Amino acid sequence: MSKLKASFKKSVGIGTLAVLFLVLLAGCSGSNNKADSTNAAQESASPAPTQSAGAAEPAVGGTFVYGRPAAVTSFDLHNEITSNNAFAIDKVFESLVAFDSKGEIVDFLAKSHSISEDGLTYTFVLRDGLKFSNGTDVTAEDAVFSLQRHLKVEGPLAISAKVATIKAQDNQTLVITLKEPYTPFISELSNFSNGIIPNHFGGVTEEEFFKKPVGTGPFVVESWDPAGDLTFTKNPNYWQEGKPNIDKLVYKLIEDDSQAINQLKAGEVDAIESLALQNANEIKDGSDTAVVTNGSWVTEQLFFNTLDEHFKDVHVRRALALALDRDGLTKALTFGYAQTANSLLPPTIPYNANDTIKALNFNVDEAKAELAKSAFPDGFSTKLLVASGNSTRAQEAQIIQAAGQAIGIKIEIESIELATFRERFFAYDFAAMLNSGQADSPEANSILAFQTDPKGFSKSYWTHYTNDEVTKLLYDGQKTADGDGRADIYSKLLQTLADEVPYIPLYYPDILIGARSSVQGLVVLPNGSVRFDAVSISK
Repeated sequence: MSKLKASFKKSVGIGTLAVLFLVLLAGCSGSNNKADSTNAAQESASPAPTQSAGAAEPAVGGTFVYGRPAAVTSFDLHNEITSNNAFAIDKVFESLVAFDSKGEIVDFLAKSHSISEDGLTYTFVLRDGLKFSNGTDVTAEDAVFSLQRHLKVEGPLAISAKVATIKAQDNQTLVITLKEPYTPFISELSNFSNGIIPNHFGGVTEEEFFKKPVGTGPFVVESWDPAGDLTFTKNPNYWQEGKPNIDKLVYKLIEDDSQAINQLKAGEVDAIESLALQNANEIKDGSDTAVVTNGSWVTEQLFFNTLDEHFKDVHVRRALALALDRDGLTKALTFGYAQTANSLLPPTIPYNANDTIKALNFNVDEAKAELAKSAFPDGFSTKLLVASGNSTRAQEAQIIQAAGQAIGIKIEIESIELATFRERFFAYDFAAMLNSGQADSPEANSILAFQTDPKGFSKSYWTHYTNDEVTKLLYDGQKTADGDGRADIYSKLLQTLADEVPYIPLYYPDILIGARSSVQGLVVLPNGSVRFDAVSISK
Protein backbone atom coordinates (compact mmCIF):
# COMPACT_ATOMS: atom_id res chain seq x y z
CA MET A 1 0.00 0.00 0.00
CA SER A 2 1.10 3.61 -0.33
CA LYS A 3 2.10 5.61 2.83
CA LEU A 4 1.14 9.38 2.14
CA LYS A 5 3.06 11.33 4.84
CA ALA A 6 3.57 14.64 4.17
CA SER A 7 16.67 25.16 2.85
CA PHE A 8 18.40 24.36 0.05
CA LYS A 9 18.62 27.42 -2.20
CA LYS A 10 19.81 27.68 -5.78
CA SER A 11 23.27 28.69 -4.62
CA VAL A 12 23.93 25.65 -2.41
CA GLY A 13 26.88 23.67 -3.76
CA ILE A 14 28.39 20.29 -3.04
CA GLY A 15 30.80 21.64 -0.45
CA THR A 16 27.99 23.32 1.44
CA LEU A 17 25.98 20.10 1.37
CA ALA A 18 28.87 18.12 2.79
CA VAL A 19 29.27 20.55 5.69
CA LEU A 20 25.54 20.48 6.38
CA PHE A 21 25.52 16.68 6.41
CA LEU A 22 28.28 16.67 9.03
CA VAL A 23 26.42 19.18 11.18
CA LEU A 24 23.18 17.21 11.00
CA LEU A 25 24.92 13.94 11.81
CA ALA A 26 26.75 15.30 14.86
CA GLY A 27 25.66 13.45 17.97
CA CYS A 28 23.44 11.02 16.02
CA SER A 29 24.06 7.31 15.71
CA GLY A 30 22.24 4.20 14.63
CA SER A 31 22.84 0.51 15.05
CA ASN A 32 22.22 -2.42 12.74
CA ASN A 33 20.38 -5.64 13.33
CA LYS A 34 19.56 -8.68 11.27
CA ALA A 35 15.98 -9.70 10.56
CA ASP A 36 15.11 -13.30 9.73
CA SER A 37 13.93 -14.19 6.22
CA THR A 38 14.92 -16.20 3.18
CA ASN A 39 16.72 -15.39 -0.05
CA ALA A 40 18.17 -12.11 1.21
CA ALA A 41 20.30 -10.57 3.88
CA GLN A 42 17.93 -8.30 5.73
CA GLU A 43 19.38 -5.34 7.54
CA SER A 44 17.65 -2.56 9.40
CA ALA A 45 19.09 0.68 10.67
CA SER A 46 17.06 0.26 13.84
CA PRO A 47 17.61 -1.82 16.95
CA ALA A 48 15.56 -5.00 17.27
CA PRO A 49 11.78 -4.44 17.09
CA THR A 50 10.63 -2.61 20.19
CA GLN A 51 7.36 -3.65 21.77
CA SER A 52 7.09 -1.29 24.72
CA ALA A 53 8.34 2.06 25.89
CA GLY A 54 8.17 1.79 29.66
CA ALA A 55 9.07 -0.87 32.19
CA ALA A 56 6.87 -0.03 35.19
CA GLU A 57 3.88 -2.06 36.32
CA PRO A 58 1.25 -2.06 33.55
CA ALA A 59 -2.27 -0.82 34.21
CA VAL A 60 -5.50 -2.34 32.93
CA GLY A 61 -8.27 -0.20 31.49
CA GLY A 62 -8.30 3.49 30.69
CA THR A 63 -8.10 5.40 27.41
CA PHE A 64 -5.14 5.43 25.03
CA VAL A 65 -4.84 8.48 22.75
CA TYR A 66 -2.92 8.04 19.49
CA GLY A 67 -2.02 11.06 17.33
CA ARG A 68 -2.31 10.52 13.58
CA PRO A 69 -1.69 12.87 10.61
CA ALA A 70 -4.84 11.95 8.66
CA ALA A 71 -8.45 11.14 9.53
CA VAL A 72 -10.14 7.80 8.89
CA THR A 73 -12.56 8.24 6.00
CA SER A 74 -13.79 4.67 5.38
CA PHE A 75 -13.90 1.18 6.91
CA ASP A 76 -14.64 -0.58 3.62
CA LEU A 77 -11.70 -2.98 3.73
CA HIS A 78 -12.10 -3.99 0.08
CA ASN A 79 -12.05 -0.47 -1.32
CA GLU A 80 -9.30 1.18 0.71
CA ILE A 81 -5.52 1.24 0.60
CA THR A 82 -4.10 4.38 2.24
CA SER A 83 -2.64 4.04 5.73
CA ASN A 84 -5.08 6.45 7.37
CA ASN A 85 -7.85 3.93 6.69
CA ALA A 86 -5.91 0.66 6.62
CA PHE A 87 -4.55 1.10 10.14
CA ALA A 88 -8.06 1.61 11.50
CA ILE A 89 -9.61 -1.19 9.46
CA ASP A 90 -7.11 -3.68 10.89
CA LYS A 91 -8.30 -2.86 14.43
CA VAL A 92 -11.82 -4.02 13.58
CA PHE A 93 -11.34 -6.78 11.01
CA GLU A 94 -8.85 -9.67 11.12
CA SER A 95 -7.69 -12.18 8.53
CA LEU A 96 -7.22 -15.95 8.48
CA VAL A 97 -3.45 -15.52 8.66
CA ALA A 98 -1.45 -12.48 9.75
CA PHE A 99 2.16 -11.32 10.06
CA ASP A 100 4.03 -10.64 13.25
CA SER A 101 6.50 -7.87 14.09
CA LYS A 102 9.26 -9.78 12.27
CA GLY A 103 7.15 -10.07 9.13
CA GLU A 104 6.57 -13.80 9.52
CA ILE A 105 3.22 -15.29 8.50
CA VAL A 106 1.32 -16.83 11.43
CA ASP A 107 -2.11 -18.43 11.76
CA PHE A 108 -4.62 -15.95 13.16
CA LEU A 109 -8.38 -16.49 12.83
CA ALA A 110 -7.41 -19.86 11.39
CA LYS A 111 -5.85 -22.17 13.96
CA SER A 112 -4.16 -24.05 11.13
CA HIS A 113 -3.77 -24.06 7.37
CA SER A 114 -2.35 -26.38 4.73
CA ILE A 115 -1.36 -26.03 1.08
CA SER A 116 -1.51 -28.93 -1.38
CA GLU A 117 1.68 -30.08 -3.09
CA ASP A 118 0.54 -28.69 -6.44
CA GLY A 119 -0.01 -25.28 -4.84
CA LEU A 120 -3.66 -25.16 -5.88
CA THR A 121 -5.66 -26.02 -2.74
CA TYR A 122 -5.56 -24.01 0.50
CA THR A 123 -7.39 -25.37 3.53
CA PHE A 124 -8.04 -23.28 6.66
CA VAL A 125 -9.51 -24.47 9.96
CA LEU A 126 -11.03 -21.68 12.08
CA ARG A 127 -10.31 -21.33 15.78
CA ASP A 128 -12.87 -22.74 18.20
CA GLY A 129 -15.40 -20.32 19.68
CA LEU A 130 -14.68 -17.36 17.41
CA LYS A 131 -17.25 -14.58 17.70
CA PHE A 132 -17.86 -11.23 16.06
CA SER A 133 -18.00 -8.16 18.27
CA ASN A 134 -21.82 -8.36 18.36
CA GLY A 135 -21.62 -11.86 19.89
CA THR A 136 -22.59 -13.92 16.83
CA ASP A 137 -20.48 -16.95 15.89
CA VAL A 138 -17.89 -16.77 13.13
CA THR A 139 -18.25 -19.56 10.57
CA ALA A 140 -16.54 -20.61 7.37
CA GLU A 141 -19.52 -19.16 5.47
CA ASP A 142 -18.53 -15.71 6.77
CA ALA A 143 -15.07 -16.25 5.33
CA VAL A 144 -16.56 -17.37 2.01
CA PHE A 145 -18.72 -14.24 1.81
CA SER A 146 -15.81 -11.96 2.77
CA LEU A 147 -13.38 -13.30 0.18
CA GLN A 148 -16.02 -13.55 -2.55
CA ARG A 149 -17.00 -9.94 -1.94
CA HIS A 150 -13.32 -9.00 -2.19
CA LEU A 151 -13.08 -10.83 -5.53
CA LYS A 152 -16.20 -9.05 -6.79
CA VAL A 153 -15.14 -5.58 -5.68
CA GLU A 154 -11.50 -6.06 -6.73
CA GLY A 155 -10.36 -2.70 -5.35
CA PRO A 156 -6.83 -1.40 -4.78
CA LEU A 157 -5.60 -4.51 -2.93
CA ALA A 158 -7.51 -7.02 -5.02
CA ILE A 159 -7.02 -10.77 -4.75
CA SER A 160 -4.72 -11.36 -7.69
CA ALA A 161 -4.73 -15.15 -7.62
CA LYS A 162 -6.94 -16.86 -10.18
CA VAL A 163 -9.49 -18.37 -7.81
CA ALA A 164 -11.56 -21.33 -8.99
CA THR A 165 -13.72 -21.88 -5.89
CA ILE A 166 -14.10 -20.75 -2.28
CA LYS A 167 -16.17 -23.22 -0.26
CA ALA A 168 -17.13 -23.94 3.33
CA GLN A 169 -16.42 -27.63 3.89
CA ASP A 170 -18.13 -27.33 7.28
CA ASN A 171 -18.69 -24.57 9.87
CA GLN A 172 -14.99 -24.36 10.69
CA THR A 173 -13.25 -25.40 7.48
CA LEU A 174 -12.66 -23.19 4.45
CA VAL A 175 -11.22 -24.57 1.19
CA ILE A 176 -9.89 -22.27 -1.54
CA THR A 177 -8.94 -23.76 -4.89
CA LEU A 178 -6.87 -21.87 -7.46
CA LYS A 179 -6.86 -22.33 -11.22
CA GLU A 180 -3.08 -22.03 -11.33
CA PRO A 181 -0.30 -21.67 -8.76
CA TYR A 182 0.15 -18.21 -7.27
CA THR A 183 3.09 -18.15 -4.87
CA PRO A 184 2.25 -14.85 -3.07
CA PHE A 185 -1.27 -16.04 -2.16
CA ILE A 186 -0.77 -17.09 1.48
CA SER A 187 1.19 -13.93 2.18
CA GLU A 188 -1.41 -11.70 0.54
CA LEU A 189 -4.17 -13.29 2.62
CA SER A 190 -2.54 -11.58 5.60
CA ASN A 191 -3.47 -8.16 4.18
CA PHE A 192 -6.06 -6.11 6.09
CA SER A 193 -8.18 -6.25 2.92
CA ASN A 194 -8.76 -9.97 3.50
CA GLY A 195 -10.36 -9.50 6.90
CA ILE A 196 -13.45 -11.55 7.76
CA ILE A 197 -16.82 -9.79 7.93
CA PRO A 198 -20.27 -11.28 8.70
CA ASN A 199 -22.11 -13.13 5.94
CA HIS A 200 -24.35 -10.68 4.03
CA PHE A 201 -23.15 -7.88 6.33
CA GLY A 202 -25.00 -9.40 9.26
CA GLY A 203 -28.40 -8.54 7.81
CA VAL A 204 -27.92 -4.79 7.33
CA THR A 205 -27.18 -2.82 4.19
CA GLU A 206 -23.62 -2.44 2.98
CA GLU A 207 -23.74 1.29 3.72
CA GLU A 208 -25.04 0.76 7.25
CA PHE A 209 -22.47 -1.94 7.94
CA PHE A 210 -19.41 0.16 7.14
CA LYS A 211 -20.73 3.07 9.20
CA LYS A 212 -20.88 0.78 12.25
CA PRO A 213 -18.65 -2.16 11.29
CA VAL A 214 -18.73 -5.53 13.04
CA GLY A 215 -15.59 -7.66 13.06
CA THR A 216 -13.45 -9.99 15.15
CA GLY A 217 -10.76 -7.44 16.01
CA PRO A 218 -9.85 -6.16 19.47
CA PHE A 219 -11.78 -2.90 19.03
CA VAL A 220 -15.25 -1.67 18.08
CA VAL A 221 -16.09 1.74 16.60
CA GLU A 222 -17.86 3.90 19.19
CA SER A 223 -17.83 7.32 17.49
CA TRP A 224 -16.29 8.52 14.26
CA ASP A 225 -15.84 11.83 12.48
CA PRO A 226 -14.52 11.19 8.94
CA ALA A 227 -12.91 14.65 9.08
CA GLY A 228 -11.66 14.37 12.65
CA ASP A 229 -11.22 11.95 15.52
CA LEU A 230 -12.21 8.31 15.95
CA THR A 231 -12.96 6.52 19.22
CA PHE A 232 -12.82 2.74 19.61
CA THR A 233 -13.99 0.72 22.60
CA LYS A 234 -12.72 -2.74 23.53
CA ASN A 235 -14.40 -5.73 21.92
CA PRO A 236 -16.02 -7.67 24.79
CA ASN A 237 -16.05 -10.83 22.64
CA TYR A 238 -12.43 -10.74 21.54
CA TRP A 239 -10.99 -14.21 21.02
CA GLN A 240 -7.61 -13.49 22.65
CA GLU A 241 -8.33 -13.89 26.33
CA GLY A 242 -7.59 -10.83 28.48
CA LYS A 243 -7.14 -8.51 25.51
CA PRO A 244 -7.27 -5.66 24.86
CA ASN A 245 -5.93 -4.18 28.08
CA ILE A 246 -7.36 -0.71 27.48
CA ASP A 247 -11.04 0.24 27.50
CA LYS A 248 -10.83 2.87 24.77
CA LEU A 249 -8.52 3.80 21.90
CA VAL A 250 -8.76 7.31 20.45
CA TYR A 251 -7.31 8.25 17.07
CA LYS A 252 -6.70 11.98 17.41
CA LEU A 253 -6.19 13.96 14.21
CA ILE A 254 -2.97 16.05 14.32
CA GLU A 255 -2.08 17.09 10.78
CA ASP A 256 1.21 18.86 11.52
CA ASP A 257 4.21 16.87 12.78
CA SER A 258 5.45 19.75 14.96
CA GLN A 259 2.10 19.92 16.72
CA ALA A 260 2.20 16.17 17.20
CA ILE A 261 5.60 16.43 18.90
CA ASN A 262 4.40 19.20 21.19
CA GLN A 263 1.29 17.28 22.19
CA LEU A 264 3.35 14.16 22.91
CA LYS A 265 5.74 16.11 25.13
CA ALA A 266 2.84 17.74 26.96
CA GLY A 267 1.19 14.37 27.59
CA GLU A 268 -1.89 15.30 25.55
CA VAL A 269 -1.43 12.09 23.56
CA ASP A 270 0.11 8.77 24.61
CA ALA A 271 1.81 8.10 21.27
CA ILE A 272 2.08 9.53 17.77
CA GLU A 273 2.21 7.85 14.39
CA SER A 274 4.88 8.64 11.79
CA LEU A 275 7.37 10.34 14.07
CA ALA A 276 9.45 12.68 11.92
CA LEU A 277 12.98 11.33 11.56
CA GLN A 278 14.62 14.58 12.59
CA ASN A 279 12.69 14.48 15.88
CA ALA A 280 13.54 10.89 16.75
CA ASN A 281 16.59 11.49 18.93
CA GLU A 282 14.90 14.39 20.70
CA ILE A 283 12.01 12.11 21.66
CA LYS A 284 14.31 9.18 22.41
CA ASP A 285 16.34 11.31 24.84
CA GLY A 286 13.34 13.03 26.43
CA SER A 287 12.73 12.49 30.14
CA ASP A 288 9.09 11.48 29.58
CA THR A 289 9.18 10.17 26.01
CA ALA A 290 10.58 7.23 24.05
CA VAL A 291 10.84 5.92 20.48
CA VAL A 292 9.28 2.60 19.53
CA THR A 293 10.84 1.27 16.32
CA ASN A 294 10.98 -1.55 13.83
CA GLY A 295 12.45 -2.15 10.39
CA SER A 296 9.91 -1.39 7.67
CA TRP A 297 8.55 -2.53 4.34
CA VAL A 298 8.72 1.07 3.14
CA THR A 299 10.81 2.63 0.37
CA GLU A 300 10.89 6.42 0.16
CA GLN A 301 10.86 7.40 -3.52
CA LEU A 302 10.85 10.15 -6.10
CA PHE A 303 8.15 9.23 -8.64
CA PHE A 304 8.00 10.33 -12.27
CA ASN A 305 4.82 10.59 -14.32
CA THR A 306 5.92 8.88 -17.54
CA LEU A 307 2.99 10.50 -19.35
CA ASP A 308 4.69 13.87 -18.75
CA GLU A 309 6.53 15.24 -21.79
CA HIS A 310 9.84 15.44 -19.91
CA PHE A 311 9.78 12.34 -17.73
CA LYS A 312 8.64 9.96 -20.44
CA ASP A 313 12.23 10.38 -21.67
CA VAL A 314 14.35 7.72 -19.94
CA HIS A 315 17.49 9.86 -20.35
CA VAL A 316 15.89 12.66 -18.33
CA ARG A 317 14.99 10.25 -15.53
CA ARG A 318 18.47 8.73 -15.56
CA ALA A 319 20.07 12.19 -15.54
CA LEU A 320 18.20 13.24 -12.41
CA ALA A 321 19.01 9.92 -10.74
CA LEU A 322 22.71 10.46 -11.41
CA ALA A 323 22.53 14.08 -10.21
CA LEU A 324 21.01 13.10 -6.86
CA ASP A 325 23.28 12.18 -3.96
CA ARG A 326 21.04 9.58 -2.31
CA ASP A 327 23.66 8.70 0.30
CA GLY A 328 24.02 12.32 1.30
CA LEU A 329 20.27 12.86 1.39
CA THR A 330 19.76 9.79 3.58
CA LYS A 331 22.50 10.74 6.04
CA ALA A 332 21.33 14.33 6.26
CA LEU A 333 17.66 13.67 6.83
CA THR A 334 17.23 10.31 8.57
CA PHE A 335 19.63 10.54 11.52
CA GLY A 336 20.66 6.88 11.46
CA TYR A 337 17.08 5.58 11.18
CA ALA A 338 17.28 4.60 7.50
CA GLN A 339 19.46 2.98 4.84
CA THR A 340 20.16 4.34 1.36
CA ALA A 341 18.07 2.46 -1.18
CA ASN A 342 19.60 0.54 -4.06
CA SER A 343 16.51 -1.33 -5.21
CA LEU A 344 12.77 -0.83 -5.09
CA LEU A 345 12.45 -3.52 -2.41
CA PRO A 346 13.51 -2.80 1.19
CA PRO A 347 15.96 -5.26 2.78
CA THR A 348 13.20 -6.60 5.04
CA ILE A 349 11.48 -8.14 1.97
CA PRO A 350 12.80 -11.36 0.39
CA TYR A 351 14.35 -11.18 -3.10
CA ASN A 352 15.31 -7.52 -2.69
CA ALA A 353 18.64 -8.01 -4.55
CA ASN A 354 20.15 -5.02 -2.75
CA ASP A 355 23.59 -6.62 -2.79
CA THR A 356 23.62 -7.17 -6.57
CA ILE A 357 21.69 -4.24 -8.04
CA LYS A 358 23.80 -1.70 -9.93
CA ALA A 359 22.05 1.57 -9.15
CA LEU A 360 22.73 4.92 -10.81
CA ASN A 361 24.98 6.47 -8.20
CA PHE A 362 25.82 10.14 -7.73
CA ASN A 363 27.91 11.53 -10.61
CA VAL A 364 27.15 15.04 -11.88
CA ASP A 365 29.31 14.71 -15.03
CA GLU A 366 27.53 11.51 -16.03
CA ALA A 367 24.21 13.18 -15.23
CA LYS A 368 24.97 16.05 -17.64
CA ALA A 369 26.05 13.57 -20.31
CA GLU A 370 22.83 11.60 -19.86
CA LEU A 371 20.70 14.75 -20.14
CA ALA A 372 22.57 15.61 -23.35
CA LYS A 373 21.20 12.37 -24.85
CA SER A 374 17.62 13.41 -24.08
CA ALA A 375 15.17 15.52 -26.04
CA PHE A 376 15.97 18.35 -23.62
CA PRO A 377 19.78 18.70 -23.68
CA ASP A 378 19.61 22.34 -22.54
CA GLY A 379 17.41 21.54 -19.57
CA PHE A 380 13.82 22.49 -18.81
CA SER A 381 11.46 23.64 -16.06
CA THR A 382 9.17 21.30 -14.15
CA LYS A 383 7.33 20.89 -10.85
CA LEU A 384 7.72 18.55 -7.90
CA LEU A 385 4.51 17.75 -6.01
CA VAL A 386 4.84 17.36 -2.22
CA ALA A 387 2.28 16.93 0.57
CA SER A 388 2.60 19.72 3.11
CA GLY A 389 3.02 19.24 6.86
CA ASN A 390 5.98 16.85 6.68
CA SER A 391 9.30 18.59 7.26
CA THR A 392 11.41 15.63 6.11
CA ARG A 393 9.65 15.57 2.75
CA ALA A 394 10.06 19.33 2.44
CA GLN A 395 13.83 18.98 2.90
CA GLU A 396 13.96 16.06 0.46
CA ALA A 397 12.29 18.30 -2.11
CA GLN A 398 14.86 21.04 -1.58
CA ILE A 399 17.76 18.61 -2.03
CA ILE A 400 16.19 17.27 -5.24
CA GLN A 401 15.64 20.84 -6.41
CA ALA A 402 19.35 21.59 -5.89
CA ALA A 403 20.34 18.39 -7.73
CA GLY A 404 18.21 19.35 -10.71
CA GLN A 405 19.61 22.87 -10.75
CA ALA A 406 23.16 21.46 -10.97
CA ILE A 407 22.39 19.93 -14.39
CA GLY A 408 20.03 22.56 -15.79
CA ILE A 409 16.65 21.23 -14.63
CA LYS A 410 14.72 23.96 -12.85
CA ILE A 411 12.36 22.37 -10.33
CA GLU A 412 9.54 24.32 -8.69
CA ILE A 413 8.35 22.74 -5.42
CA GLU A 414 4.56 22.60 -5.22
CA SER A 415 3.53 21.91 -1.60
CA ILE A 416 -0.17 21.22 -1.06
CA GLU A 417 -2.31 19.72 1.70
CA LEU A 418 -2.53 15.94 1.89
CA ALA A 419 -6.06 15.32 0.60
CA THR A 420 -5.48 17.44 -2.50
CA PHE A 421 -2.07 15.82 -2.99
CA ARG A 422 -3.77 12.43 -3.19
CA GLU A 423 -6.39 13.67 -5.60
CA ARG A 424 -3.69 15.12 -7.84
CA PHE A 425 -1.56 12.04 -8.20
CA PHE A 426 -4.57 9.72 -8.49
CA ALA A 427 -5.51 11.87 -11.51
CA TYR A 428 -1.92 11.85 -12.93
CA ASP A 429 -1.90 15.60 -12.36
CA PHE A 430 1.80 15.84 -11.57
CA ALA A 431 5.16 15.71 -13.29
CA ALA A 432 7.12 14.32 -10.34
CA MET A 433 6.16 13.68 -6.72
CA LEU A 434 7.58 12.52 -3.41
CA ASN A 435 5.88 9.55 -1.84
CA SER A 436 6.69 6.15 -0.40
CA GLY A 437 6.03 2.62 -1.57
CA GLN A 438 4.76 0.18 1.01
CA ALA A 439 4.48 -3.60 1.01
CA ASP A 440 1.26 -4.79 2.63
CA SER A 441 2.61 -8.27 3.22
CA PRO A 442 6.11 -9.82 3.50
CA GLU A 443 6.24 -10.58 -0.22
CA ALA A 444 8.23 -9.07 -3.10
CA ASN A 445 5.14 -9.10 -5.28
CA SER A 446 3.32 -6.86 -2.80
CA ILE A 447 5.37 -3.86 -3.93
CA LEU A 448 6.31 -5.00 -7.42
CA ALA A 449 2.76 -5.66 -8.61
CA PHE A 450 1.67 -2.24 -7.40
CA GLN A 451 4.59 -0.39 -8.96
CA THR A 452 5.24 -2.25 -12.22
CA ASP A 453 1.90 -3.44 -13.59
CA PRO A 454 0.52 -0.84 -16.04
CA LYS A 455 -2.79 -2.71 -16.12
CA GLY A 456 -3.13 -2.91 -12.35
CA PHE A 457 -5.19 -0.69 -10.06
CA SER A 458 -2.50 1.97 -9.67
CA LYS A 459 -1.08 1.80 -13.21
CA SER A 460 2.47 1.32 -11.89
CA TYR A 461 1.86 3.57 -8.89
CA TRP A 462 0.35 6.31 -11.02
CA THR A 463 3.55 6.63 -13.06
CA HIS A 464 2.03 4.65 -15.95
CA TYR A 465 5.46 3.10 -16.45
CA THR A 466 5.15 0.36 -19.07
CA ASN A 467 7.79 -2.18 -20.04
CA ASP A 468 6.55 -5.45 -21.52
CA GLU A 469 9.59 -7.39 -20.32
CA VAL A 470 9.13 -6.11 -16.77
CA THR A 471 5.45 -7.06 -16.88
CA LYS A 472 6.34 -10.57 -18.08
CA LEU A 473 8.92 -10.97 -15.31
CA LEU A 474 6.34 -9.78 -12.77
CA TYR A 475 3.84 -12.43 -13.85
CA ASP A 476 6.54 -15.12 -14.03
CA GLY A 477 7.54 -14.33 -10.47
CA GLN A 478 3.97 -14.80 -9.29
CA LYS A 479 3.80 -18.33 -10.70
CA THR A 480 7.31 -19.49 -9.81
CA ALA A 481 7.83 -21.38 -6.56
CA ASP A 482 10.13 -19.86 -3.95
CA GLY A 483 13.80 -20.55 -4.60
CA ASP A 484 16.66 -19.63 -6.91
CA GLY A 485 14.47 -19.39 -10.01
CA ARG A 486 12.23 -16.81 -8.40
CA ALA A 487 15.24 -14.90 -7.09
CA ASP A 488 16.70 -14.71 -10.60
CA ILE A 489 13.42 -13.36 -12.01
CA TYR A 490 13.24 -10.57 -9.46
CA SER A 491 16.91 -9.73 -9.84
CA LYS A 492 16.39 -9.12 -13.58
CA LEU A 493 13.22 -7.13 -12.95
CA LEU A 494 14.81 -4.92 -10.30
CA GLN A 495 17.88 -4.23 -12.43
CA THR A 496 15.68 -3.03 -15.28
CA LEU A 497 13.90 -0.68 -12.89
CA ALA A 498 17.27 0.59 -11.65
CA ASP A 499 18.31 1.27 -15.27
CA GLU A 500 15.09 2.94 -16.42
CA VAL A 501 14.20 4.67 -13.10
CA PRO A 502 10.45 5.31 -13.38
CA TYR A 503 10.99 6.16 -9.72
CA ILE A 504 14.19 6.77 -7.78
CA PRO A 505 14.36 4.73 -4.56
CA LEU A 506 15.84 7.12 -1.98
CA TYR A 507 16.02 5.28 1.34
CA TYR A 508 14.45 2.62 3.53
CA PRO A 509 13.19 4.30 6.70
CA ASP A 510 12.58 2.50 9.96
CA ILE A 511 9.10 2.67 11.45
CA LEU A 512 9.23 5.26 14.23
CA ILE A 513 6.49 5.75 16.78
CA GLY A 514 6.84 8.42 19.44
CA ALA A 515 5.42 7.40 22.82
CA ARG A 516 5.21 8.48 26.42
CA SER A 517 7.67 6.60 28.64
CA SER A 518 4.74 5.18 30.58
CA VAL A 519 3.50 3.23 27.55
CA GLN A 520 3.97 -0.53 27.50
CA GLY A 521 3.06 -3.31 25.07
CA LEU A 522 2.97 -1.21 21.91
CA VAL A 523 3.83 -3.58 19.03
CA VAL A 524 5.04 -1.95 15.81
CA LEU A 525 4.55 -3.91 12.59
CA PRO A 526 6.84 -3.54 9.55
CA ASN A 527 3.99 -2.16 7.43
CA GLY A 528 3.70 0.82 9.80
CA SER A 529 0.63 -0.32 11.67
CA VAL A 530 0.58 -0.75 15.45
CA ARG A 531 -1.09 -3.42 17.56
CA PHE A 532 -2.80 -1.97 20.61
CA ASP A 533 -4.34 -5.17 21.98
CA ALA A 534 -1.61 -5.51 24.65
CA VAL A 535 -0.91 -1.81 25.18
CA SER A 536 -1.17 -0.26 28.64
CA ILE A 537 -0.04 2.81 30.52
CA SER A 538 2.08 2.02 33.57
CA LYS A 539 1.04 3.30 36.96
